[in-house]
Order: sequence, then C-alpha cells, then structure tokens
Amino acid sequence: MKVKIVNNSPFGLPSYSTPLSAGMDLRAALSEPVTLKPLERMLVPTGLHIELPAGYEAQVRPRSGLAAKHGISIVNSPGTIDADYRGEIKVILVNLSTEDFVINPGERIAQMVVARHERVEWEEADELEASERGVGGFGSTGRK
Repeated sequence: MKVKIVNNSPFGLPSYSTPLSAGMDLRAALSEPVTLKPLERMLVPTGLHIELPAGYEAQVRPRSGLAAKHGISIVNSPGTIDADYRGEIKVILVNLSTEDFVINPGERIAQMVVARHERVEWEEADELEASERGVGGFGSTGRK
C-alpha cells in the first residue's frame, strides 16, 4: 500500500524496525534536546504530514521500551490520525516517572500503525440478543 507523505524534518521517513513489525517508528523533529519533567506532558512535533486513503486511519502508540525503561507514554493512546487530516503529526508524550527525561532530536518517540476501519450505520433496537457474557463488565471474566 502506498501512502503520500511530506517530511519537513531533517530525519528519515517512518520505518519498520523488523520485517514483521506492525508499527513504524516516529522521530522527534526537534532542533535541540528538550526535557520532559515528571508528570509533565508535551506536544512533540514529527515534521510529518500524510495522506491516507479513505477507510484507513493511523494510530500513534507508545514505544514499549520508553514506557518500560523510562515511564514515557502517550496521553491519548492510541492517538488517531484520520484520513482527511493533513496537518503535522504530533505526539502528546507524558513522563509518568519520577525523573526528568531528555528527548533528543531524531529520537524515536512513538510508533504508528496504519489500519483499515469500518464506518458504522446504527440500527436502533429495543433490546439486544443475549450472549454468554451478558452485562458483565470490568473484571467479570476473572483473572485466570
């Protein structure tokens, strides 16, 4: 699948780290390092603009290594990029650790997954068909 992309950053295009990766790494389009303090959030530019085809979205997700090692995540995870959005892709990073985190220019800060989606047409009803789970919500299926 080919997708048009404009790269206004000095860094390369998003890329897959391994042949079977689902997500492409996004890099911080910064001119100098910035510090993300504990519990602080920051809108980090990528310099990228994309043109997705109708029926597709891009999801911006945290990088597991940054989350596990440094407590860096994304506030609105996953962030959704709609097919009709042409603005710059930016990542809302949050520092959930107790230590400052320095974001360096070109650092891989998130991953982006392009996925197909469907549009829903609601069909109003007075009741729904029964299911095995029923109305069981949070924790209703247990831990094992």
